[in-house]
Amino acid sequence: MAHKKKTKESPKAKKKIEKVMHEYKEGKLHSGSKKGPIVKNPKQGIAIAISEARKKGMKVPKKKK
Repeated sequence: MAHKKKTKESPKAKKKIEKVMHEYKEGKLHSGSKKGPIVKNPKQGIAIAISEARKKGMKVPKKKK
């Protein structure tokens, strides 16, 4: 029997993270506001995506220590 991997994010949060990472890949993701510098580190892009999802009240995994 194959085990299914459980995702920790809600489907809406996953969609939001995908959208923000798409912005990152296109080079359109800014840190802070639209006037801030462009994000060049993928880990920073993921952090921004998760942060935005949390602000919208979506279920996202806790920060790792």
